[in-house]
Amino acid sequence: MLKKLMQTDDDVGMLIVRLALGIVIFPHGAQKLVGWFGGHGFAATMEFFTSQMGLPAAIVLLVIIAEFFGSLSLITGFLGRVGAFGVLCVMLGAIFMVHLPNGFFMNWYGTQKGEGFEYHLLAIGMAIAVMVKGSGRFSIDRSLS
Repeated sequence: MLKKLMQTDDDVGMLIVRLALGIVIFPHGAQKLVGWFGGHGFAATMEFFTSQMGLPAAIVLLVIIAEFFGSLSLITGFLGRVGAFGVLCVMLGAIFMVHLPNGFFMNWYGTQKGEGFEYHLLAIGMAIAVMVKGSGRFSIDRSLS
């Protein structure tokens, strides 16, 4: 099972996809877990998501883990499919919990009440690509398989 999860070829395209996705998601996870990039850290994130959004603490913990460690997984290419799956789940949750009522487009001009879900669809597409093809070139998965 582990061997199948790590199996990948020497695809440079997947290197680009997983690095781009991992680098974009990492600051979001770092905000939530350690308070970097203007975030408020673990305790404040747990408090906000549980009290303001009504999510169970276990789900919030999984979101934080998926964003922080999933992005590191993508950047290093270690268990990239697992990290991509975590990011995919977070993005689906974000769409249905927050962004769907705001429509497709991001709020470039400040005319919507919030951000749309186009960014999330891009992240989902990238995550699916990694889940299908694996981590690609220069990945720990490639080295170990």
